[in-house]
Amino acid sequence: MKTGKINVQTENIFPIIKKFLYSDHEIFLRELVSNAVDASQKLRFLSTNGEFKGKLGELKVEVILDSENKTLTIRDHGIGMTEDEIDKYINQIAFSGAEEFVEKYKGKEGAEQIIGHFGLGFYSSFMVADKVQIRTLSHKKGAKAVQWESNGSPEFTIEDIEKTEIGTDIVLYISEESKEFTEKGRIQGILDKYCKFLSVAVFFGTKTEYIDDPKGEKDENGKVKRVANEIPNQVNNIAPAWTKKPADLSTEEYNSFYRELYPTTMESPLFHIHMNVDYPFNLTGILYFPKIQENIEVQRNKINLYSNQVFITDNVEQIVPEFLTLLHGVIDSPDIPLNVSRSYLQSDSNVKKISSHITKKVADKLASMYKNDRKDFESKWEDLKIFVQYGTLSDDKFSEKAKSFSLLKNTEGTYFSIEEYKEKVETLQKDKDDKVVMLYTNDPVEQFGFVKKAKDRGYDVLHIDGPIAPHWIAKLEQTYENITFSRVDADTLDKLIQKDEEIPSKLSKEDEEALKPLFEGVVSKDKFTIQFESMNADDAPIIITQPEFIRRMMEQQKMGGGGFMGAFPDMHNLMINGNHAKIQEILDTKTDKSKKSKIKQLTDIALLSQGLLKGEALNQFIERSIEKV
Repeated sequence: MKTGKINVQTENIFPIIKKFLYSDHEIFLRELVSNAVDASQKLRFLSTNGEFKGKLGELKVEVILDSENKTLTIRDHGIGMTEDEIDKYINQIAFSGAEEFVEKYKGKEGAEQIIGHFGLGFYSSFMVADKVQIRTLSHKKGAKAVQWESNGSPEFTIEDIEKTEIGTDIVLYISEESKEFTEKGRIQGILDKYCKFLSVAVFFGTKTEYIDDPKGEKDENGKVKRVANEIPNQVNNIAPAWTKKPADLSTEEYNSFYRELYPTTMESPLFHIHMNVDYPFNLTGILYFPKIQENIEVQRNKINLYSNQVFITDNVEQIVPEFLTLLHGVIDSPDIPLNVSRSYLQSDSNVKKISSHITKKVADKLASMYKNDRKDFESKWEDLKIFVQYGTLSDDKFSEKAKSFSLLKNTEGTYFSIEEYKEKVETLQKDKDDKVVMLYTNDPVEQFGFVKKAKDRGYDVLHIDGPIAPHWIAKLEQTYENITFSRVDADTLDKLIQKDEEIPSKLSKEDEEALKPLFEGVVSKDKFTIQFESMNADDAPIIITQPEFIRRMMEQQKMGGGGFMGAFPDMHNLMINGNHAKIQEILDTKTDKSKKSKIKQLTDIALLSQGLLKGEALNQFIERSIEKV
C-alpha cells in the first residue's frame, strides 16, 4: 500500500471545496455521474477507432445506494484508470498556487464555476462524504486494479485490489450532516433533475411495471391477470428529441417530447422551433411556443439549459432574450460550461451570439409562418401576440422584423397587418394634422356605446387588449410617425379625429356660466373636469371620458415603466353636449331644484355607462328611476 499527499500548497483547500465552491451540495451527483458518462463515451470512441480491442459490453452508469451503511456508489464501465493516471488526474490537482486561488475567489460571485474550469468535479464528492474511494481497472492491456482513498484531507492511500470488470466505482461514505443523500427519494430527485437526458444509460435501483401473467393465469372475467414485475430503473432518455434531425421527427414526436419535459401540462404547444448550429458556436435545442395563460409569471423559467445533455439551470435570462423567457423547451450548448454564474454569462461572447441567434431564429420562424399560411398564423395570433408585443418593446432587431407579421384585429374579428390597416382607414380617419387615427377598444362590451357611435359615423374600431398593450401602442406610434391610437371612450369623436370643420354650439357663454356651477354641485371637482363641447345633436347629452394620455400612463404605471414618480391622478372629463335637447331643456327649467334634479339624473346615467356609479350613489339612482316608472 502506498500513501502520500495530494499536491496542493495549502491545508484548507478541502474545506473550501466542501463549503464554498458549490452553494448547492446536490450538484456533487451531477458531477460524478457526468464523469462516469464521459468515461463510458471515451471507451466507446477508443473501441470505434480500434485503439481498444476488448469486449465493449454494456456501457451504462449505475448509481447504487446502501442506506444502511450510508454509502453511495457511482459505477461506470468506461475506460478506468491506472495508478499513474490516478496520480496525474486526482493527486496532482489541475491548477497551481492554491493560496492564490483561495484569495482570488473566496466569497466572490462566480466562484462556483471554478470546479468546472480546473477539473475538480470529482472533489465535489467531499462536500457530502467523510471518506471517498476510487476503485478502478483501466482498459489498458495488463493493467492492475487499484483503490484510492482519502478522508477529505490532503493525505491519501492507494493499493492494489481485486476487480475483474474495467471501469470505475466512486464510493462515497456519506457524512452525518449530509445524511439526506442516503434517502432513495432524494437521490432519485437529483437524477431526474440533472441526468434525465444523459447520453449513456443511467440506472438507479429498480421500478415496478405491470405485465400480463407469464403463466397465463386469468381473473374472474376471463382476462389474463396483470402481475408486478421488477425491472432496472433507467432514469434517463439517452436520445432526446433535440439530439435528432428535424426530418426524423413528426409533430406528434415533438409534442410527445414536450409532455416528457412538462408531465403536468395538459395542452399541446402552438408550434416549435428546432435549432441546430455548429458554427460559429455549437447549439442544439427545441423551443416551444405554449398557449399563454392568465398568470404570465407562472410561464417563466420553463427553458432548461444543458451542456452535452447535462442539465445546468432553468434560469436562462442571460442566454435567452427576456421576451422569450415565456417560451418552453431545451437549449444545449457545450460552449457554455457546466458551472456558470450570472457575471460569466453577461460577459461571455458565445452567450451573446447564442442570444442573438435565438432571437433571429424565432423572428424568422414567425415571418415564415405568416408568409406561408396566414390563416393559420391568424388563428394563433391571440396566443402569439404577447411574445410579439413583448419582443417589439424589448429588442430593436426583433422589432424591425416584427413589422411584417404584427397584426391588428378590428371589432369584426378581421386581422390586418399594420400597413394594411393604415391603408384601409386613412381616407376617413385622417385628422387635420395628416395623422391616421386608429380608434380602438380594449373591451367591446363595456364600451359598446362608444364603439357603436364610431361605427355609425363610418369609422372602424380595433380591438386591442392585453397586459402590455399600452406600451406596445406607444411603441407603434414611435415607429410609425404618421399614425396615432385613441381609445373610443377617450374623448368625443370630433375631438379624437379632428377635422378642419367645426360644429357651432347652441350655448352662449352666459348659458355655460349659468350651468357650470350646477354640474359642479353633483360631481367631485378633484376627479372631474367639466367641459362644454359642440357635438352632434344625436350624441349623448353628457359623456364621461378619460383622456388617452392620462389613462395610458395609468395603465403603464400598473405594469411598471410609467416613467414618473408617485401615483397618477385618476381624472375624468365630464363633457356637456351644448347641442343636445336635454341640455336646452335644463336651461328652460324654472327652478334650480328642478335643474339640479335633471342634471343629477343625466350625470348618473353617464357615470353608470362608464362603470363609475357605485355604492350609495348607484342605489339612490335606482330608487329614483323606479319612482319615475
